[in-house]
Amino acid sequence: MQNVSVQMTEAIRRRDDVVLESIILHSSWKFIGIKTFFFLATLLWKIPRKIQRFRPDVILFSSMVTAGVLPFMIKKPAIPCVTINHGQDVTLPVRIYQWYIRYIFKHLQGVISVSSATRDASIQRGMNPDVGVSLPNGYDPKVLKKLPEKVEAKKILEEAFRTDFTGKKILLTVGRQVKRKGHTWFIKHVLQRIQTDVVYLIVGDGPEFDNICNMRDSLGLQDKIIMTGKLSFEMLNVCYSAADVFVMPNIPVEGDMEGFGIVLLEANRAGMPAVASDLEGIKDVIEQGVNGYRIPPENASKFAEKIDYIFKNELDDLSKKSEDYVLKTFNWDTVVDKYIRFLKTVNE
Repeated sequence: MQNVSVQMTEAIRRRDDVVLESIILHSSWKFIGIKTFFFLATLLWKIPRKIQRFRPDVILFSSMVTAGVLPFMIKKPAIPCVTINHGQDVTLPVRIYQWYIRYIFKHLQGVISVSSATRDASIQRGMNPDVGVSLPNGYDPKVLKKLPEKVEAKKILEEAFRTDFTGKKILLTVGRQVKRKGHTWFIKHVLQRIQTDVVYLIVGDGPEFDNICNMRDSLGLQDKIIMTGKLSFEMLNVCYSAADVFVMPNIPVEGDMEGFGIVLLEANRAGMPAVASDLEGIKDVIEQGVNGYRIPPENASKFAEKIDYIFKNELDDLSKKSEDYVLKTFNWDTVVDKYIRFLKTVNE
């Protein structure tokens, strides 16, 4: 959410018809909980000061977390308050948070949900449907300039992980390793069904990291699965450039959800189609047969069949369509235009 907020504000600043005054927490993951708490506390006086000084037409919060300060403000803003919400900032399975989130919605005059699934979850938690819309996240086109060529990228990965990709296709997954991402399910039920000679590259870390490693080792798939851990931005781009198909095999997990799936955009802008579960916010990102395919969740045979089909029949064509589609549909300049049009209706 932090990266999305920064990219969004940069896109807004590029516009001639909007003046933006921002309050952003720039921080690494280290001690993020403590830093976020103190950042939220400072908003109680920073927001009124900004209102008095700049007299804005609307206040836009970057998430339900930041919008959560509204009920604590002694003097409520006299101008419309709008938030963007992303998924887990709505569905976080903590009882007191779920109780409190209803009060946050009562203080908002507009809600931008990054997917239809997130909007539905917001309505279930007390949001007035009339004030909420579903508008997507975006991505920064400038990152395209930072991608190496595919041949070069594969050589870098071969050296980094001491492997040989000759004659093999690379499947890629990127993200925080939590249960809903379906890593262990994919390894256990799908990977060995794929007829194409593939290597599965799993980028990221999280509470499921050890379980994924254990599943890999128990099945004797050390040669087919590379666990990279957390990577630098530069090495992440190498992975995006080197890989052939992005997989996002999410599974349903109560109290957790995929609000949008920004990594799907990052894969597509690198010319990589995606095969992902037809679930939650993923539905709003993948257009069937255009930038990838959505598969019924936990349907192992269809997952494997579709991956093989892409490799055998349409990898080059689908890769080009994926890149063109995401560049046209999800670049931040296009997305922000939709945000601004909605914000103007809130202010009328």
